[in-house]
Amino acid sequence: MNSAAAVTSLISEGRALVRSLALRIYRGLPVKVDLEDLIAYGELGLAEAARDFDADQGNQFSTFAYYRIRGAIYDGVAKMTWTSRARYRRMRYEQMANQVLEREEERQSEEGPTDAASWFSRTTEQLAVVYLASGIDADVDVMAEVPDSGPTPTERALHVEANEKLRTLVKKLPLNEGRLIQMVYFEGYTLQDAANVLGFSKSWASRLHAKILEDLARGMRQLGIHD
Repeated sequence: MNSAAAVTSLISEGRALVRSLALRIYRGLPVKVDLEDLIAYGELGLAEAARDFDADQGNQFSTFAYYRIRGAIYDGVAKMTWTSRARYRRMRYEQMANQVLEREEERQSEEGPTDAASWFSRTTEQLAVVYLASGIDADVDVMAEVPDSGPTPTERALHVEANEKLRTLVKKLPLNEGRLIQMVYFEGYTLQDAANVLGFSKSWASRLHAKILEDLARGMRQLGIHD
C-alpha cells in the first residue's frame, strides 16, 4: 500500500483525468445529470487507484487509474436517484443494439446486399443475445406480482433461465472472445475501451463482437432457447 504522501501526490496528478472522463461521460448520457456528481464519483475511483497503484509493475499511473475512474463514474450513474438500475441496463442495451445495426450496415457495404429474410433472422437473433446479455430483467423478482400488461412470473423465470444459459455459453468462448463479452456486457466497458484493453482496433473489435453474437445465437438455438 502506498504511503499517505504518495497517495496524495497521485490523487493530485489524476484530478485532470477525472474531470476529462466525467465530462466525456456527461456529454454522452441521454438525460441531464449534475457534472459535479460525476466528478465526485470519479474522485472516489481515483482515490482507490492511488491507494492500490504499484509503480513496480511497470504501468503508468494514468493508465492504471483510467479504468478505475471510469468504472466508478458509471457505478455512480447507476446509483443516482434519477435512474434505476433497470434504466441503466436499458441504456446499455440500446448502445450495443446500435453497434449490431451499424455492423450489419458495414457488412452489407462490404459483402453486398443479402437475402432480406436471412438478414432479418441474423440481426434479430443478435439483438436477442444483446438483450439477454444486457440483463434488463435481471433485477426483477420473478415471483413478484406484475401488471397485466407486463411479463408474467413464468415469462420472467424463463428469461432468467435463458440468461443463465447464455452466461454458460460465454464462459466456453475462447479467452479473448469471452473477455470482450465479459467486459462489454458484465463490467460496463464500452466496445472502444474493451478494445483498447485487449489491444484490438475498434474495427476489429466490432467485427469480433458481431461474430461472437452470431456464435452465441447459434448456441442458444442448439439449447432450444428463443428469446
